[in-house]
Amino acid sequence: MTEWPITYRGAVYPAECDHVGHMNVAYYVAKFDGATWNYFAMIGMTPDYFRTQNRGMAAVQQNIAYKRELMPGDVVTVRTRLLEIRERVIRFEHIMADSVSGEVSATAEMTGVHLDKALRRACPFPDEILQRGRAMIGA
Repeated sequence: MTEWPITYRGAVYPAECDHVGHMNVAYYVAKFDGATWNYFAMIGMTPDYFRTQNRGMAAVQQNIAYKRELMPGDVVTVRTRLLEIRERVIRFEHIMADSVSGEVSATAEMTGVHLDKALRRACPFPDEILQRGRAMIGA
């Protein structure tokens, strides 16, 4: 896993914790979402790409496994790997781990669809994004 690129680093803040005292599930999702956008940029789906091409992404499935509690002050790192990229669909995995101990806190497998924002429909990825993504699968 250490060769997977780092896509997010951050701390757990008290405001992100619930009545039990650990990080609430909403903030696991938020940190994974931040990692997703960083990963998309690595593939070529940058903010400029989305704006100039009138494209977007829609999450269609998220499978999250919570492995370990995160407490206020914990520092986490998310690493991401691409599992599959097809004409209009991308599937990838995030691993969130404690930055100090390396212990895995949560994993998430995500599936997204590439969108034409004007038509509000799925559309093909450009060839350069497909090629870059496919090259990352074997890396």
